[in-house]
Amino acid sequence: MKKLYFIAIYPPEEMIEEIKVFKRDFAEEYGNSKALKNDAHLTLFPPFFREIELENDIFTAFRKIDTQMPPFEIVMNGFGSFPNPKNPVIFAQPENNACLTELYQRVTQQFNFARYSFNPHMTVGYRDLTWENYLKAWEKYEHKEYKTKFLVDKISLLRHDGKWIPIAEKNLENK
Repeated sequence: MKKLYFIAIYPPEEMIEEIKVFKRDFAEEYGNSKALKNDAHLTLFPPFFREIELENDIFTAFRKIDTQMPPFEIVMNGFGSFPNPKNPVIFAQPENNACLTELYQRVTQQFNFARYSFNPHMTVGYRDLTWENYLKAWEKYEHKEYKTKFLVDKISLLRHDGKWIPIAEKNLENK
């Protein structure tokens, strides 16, 4: 049997709740309820299928990710979007961050079997967001202020068992 896995950074619970407020707005105002299913996160490696029997290989690769680096801060600043008419997305946007890019590169040293253009973001609206509702929402969110920051001190490996469940974590630490 195949399962879905992915690797992500989760912000603190307070920030997950702040992002949920935006997601609720999308559900109520723009008919976009699917975004409410997942907690806010930054994807380091996108969802991939593997046989459950190979899960130990995934754990081994995850443990090999070099996380010997100091924890670092990410500043979230405003909103961005992917204006794809078939699958539009609106997200809370992190500022460019060299440490985040470095961490992503370290993840892809162990997980390099899929092409993935790294464009870090915390999704607010997607999937069942129509193009018309995307345009209305983007009018509101394009200039909406949202600025906060959080400390990245670990990464998580998740498996989809009806919902995303963390199955391993790895702390960032100084050498």
